[in-house]
Amino acid sequence: MILYNVTVKIDLAAHDDWLAWMKNVHIPDVLATGLFTEHKLCRLLGVDESDGITYAIQYFSPDMETFQEYQQHHAPRLQKEHTERYKDKYVAFRTLMEVLLEGAGE
Repeated sequence: MILYNVTVKIDLAAHDDWLAWMKNVHIPDVLATGLFTEHKLCRLLGVDESDGITYAIQYFSPDMETFQEYQQHHAPRLQKEHTERYKDKYVAFRTLMEVLLEGAGE
């Protein structure tokens, strides 16, 4: 399984609009591609929030081929929409991880 993690720090002034847009528009649009099996929206804790709030959005894809399909056919458009809507109001970085072990805690 592949974990695609997008970490975003959004300016305080844009935060409420951004969070609603992520929940109601952007994340559903990503999931509508049919290439992710699960997702999580997480707020980072214990970090300085004086200039923005940081979130990690995690999308789970069954394999690298499926993720590559997302990257080639959907990511440019979806990332462009985000960039145009929140230009100069956020910083973001993306990481890609292979999930080696899954399970519930004991």
